[in-house]
Amino acid sequence: MQQLLKSLGPVTAVIGAQWGDEGKGKAIDILAEHFDVIARACGGANAGHTIVVKGKKTVFRLLPSGSLHPGKDVVLGGGMAIHLPTLLEEIRFLEGAGVELVPRLHISPTAHIVFDYHKEIDGAMEEARARSKGEGIGTTKRGIGPAYMDKAARVGIRMEALRWKTDDIRKELTGRAADIKRIYGVTINIDQECAAFTDAQKLLRERVSVHGPGLLHRLIQDGKRILIEGAQATLLDIDHGTYPFVTSSSTTVAGALQGLGIAPRHLHSCIGVAKAYCTRVGSGNFATEASEEDAKRLRDRGGEYGSVTGRPRRCGWLSIADLNHSAVINGFDCWNVTKLDVLDTEETIPVGIGLGNGKVLYENLPGWNTSTVGITSFGKLPKNAQSFIGFIEKHTGIPVSLVGTGQGREEMIVKS
Repeated sequence: MQQLLKSLGPVTAVIGAQWGDEGKGKAIDILAEHFDVIARACGGANAGHTIVVKGKKTVFRLLPSGSLHPGKDVVLGGGMAIHLPTLLEEIRFLEGAGVELVPRLHISPTAHIVFDYHKEIDGAMEEARARSKGEGIGTTKRGIGPAYMDKAARVGIRMEALRWKTDDIRKELTGRAADIKRIYGVTINIDQECAAFTDAQKLLRERVSVHGPGLLHRLIQDGKRILIEGAQATLLDIDHGTYPFVTSSSTTVAGALQGLGIAPRHLHSCIGVAKAYCTRVGSGNFATEASEEDAKRLRDRGGEYGSVTGRPRRCGWLSIADLNHSAVINGFDCWNVTKLDVLDTEETIPVGIGLGNGKVLYENLPGWNTSTVGITSFGKLPKNAQSFIGFIEKHTGIPVSLVGTGQGREEMIVKS
């Protein structure tokens, strides 16, 4: 671990290289111990990071996974879309587990608020798409898209509003209620929205930083180590993903810097996270999607059900082309390959290496047919598992520094 830490600079980002759900939270949880500040830049409660510590599972939707570590400053950046009741729920869950968060929480005043009516609009829009086109985008219906629509239209309500009076929020919501009802058929429950807003004000008003990006700039100047947690992943990026089946924010490292207000020159290292196979949720292209028989096997072994929605994920094989696409955009310094153990029973492991006549070209690598669960030394992996990791390194030109071999925090190989 010390050798890896030496190679990582004081500002390091962890970014997903596929369609999300790669297991970024575990890498962040492991690395967080060695950083002073854990920052999340963008996205909302449509992201879910699952951490397993001593057999206990914790799912984060808004808070960075590193929040479990006491004494670390936690920053929610201006690129985020925050559903206040969900944030309060997570804070109270941590408090119930003996983890005090509020005194070390810093929220950007420019992050946007997701109201419950945004969630209803999200559902109404998805149903309309399904009726007109035969399928929806696959949104989680958490209101993220409609909140970012308000942001782009410059009518969004931001976290700085927690310093307003509740009557001002009531007037604002009352003023837009008629248009929302007319356009989407959605009725705003103003009393419910105001009650949730007031509840959040009591706990979080003083945690909304008046400095915005200036806070992180000062921390960097003071020599603090910043760990940036990416949400979703590169292939879901609004600009560089498989549009239109993408999320509504910038999920690349550039988007993370933008969302936090960190100048690019301050970024020292970027870790790309990819599963040893691949999954995605919702609709959209998935060139290396497996047959239903193979997909079911991967899904059952990998527990591939959404941590936020519970819906089954589409499963398939690793795509070198996708990894290289993400690497070009993000400039990864190294890989964290996760869930290697899910492939333990595979006789042959297909890896997509390109296209020919419109079809994916695969190289079939030999499996290892033995358990890798809990292995923490690269040299103790079966030879074919080592070769699989070497194949990724060779075809991407990027070293693999972390290899996940199970759900637990300790089940990780740090490869020198």
